Order: sequence, then C-alpha cells, then structure tokens
Amino acid sequence: MLTDPRFTTEVELTVPFHDVDMMGVVWHGNYFRYFEIAREALLNQFDYGYRQMKASGYVWPVVDTRVKYRSAVVFEQRIRVRAQIEEFENRLRIAYQIFDAETGKRTTTGYTIQVAVEESSREMCFVSPAILFERMGVMP
Repeated sequence: MLTDPRFTTEVELTVPFHDVDMMGVVWHGNYFRYFEIAREALLNQFDYGYRQMKASGYVWPVVDTRVKYRSAVVFEQRIRVRAQIEEFENRLRIAYQIFDAETGKRTTTGYTIQVAVEESSREMCFVSPAILFERMGVMP
C-alpha cells in the first residue's frame, strides 16, 4: 500500500434526490458514480486524470469492480468517499470507503481495477505504462 498522501483522497457529497429509490435509499448502481467522483479527484492529484490519460495515448477502462453495502445511505445524507491507490505496477487498483460525514461510520467499501489500453492499437498493456510511474513519481 502506498503511504504518500497524494495517493489517497476524500470527497464530500450530499446524496441528491435523483440518486435514491422510492424508499429514500441510494440505488445500488449509484455507488459506482460516487467511486468515480473520488477516483477522478484522486487521479487529478498527480496530474493523470482522464484527459491526461487520453493525451498520453492510453485509456484506462474499469475491468473489474466490487462494492459491499454495509449500511444504507439515504437522501440528503452527507457522505465522505475515500479513494486510495492499492496497486499500480500492472494495473490500477483503487480501494474505496464511504463514511457518514457526521458520525464517521463506514457504510460502504469497494474497489475498481483499471488496466492500460494503448489507444492507437486497442491492445491491453500487461504492465502499466511509464507515464503512470512518472506522474506518480514512483518506480515500479
């Protein structure tokens, strides 16, 4: 696990009405949107957001993901979404935790795995490209 603070971030959100079902609980698919918001903030911390990825000649599709719902998140609840890079050498694995912003209680955990795909050839890379290491300031 990386300990550099640039490889962890938190964003705070308030659950909007359009994210909940008729019982006022966040619809399960929206957790991936919250992960996405945190992931984008995380990647921008070391200047390798989606625009920079594309400009570098690589796209990074999500190829695997998981979410574990520990307790319900509801309409107008303020939440903190934490994203942290766990792996980067061959793939980008990012772990997520969602907390109630007021109590600090963890409500959700999950992860995503992204792999580099060379945009011109559409070939998947089995090792992360050098540009990722450069932007992160690390060596594999």
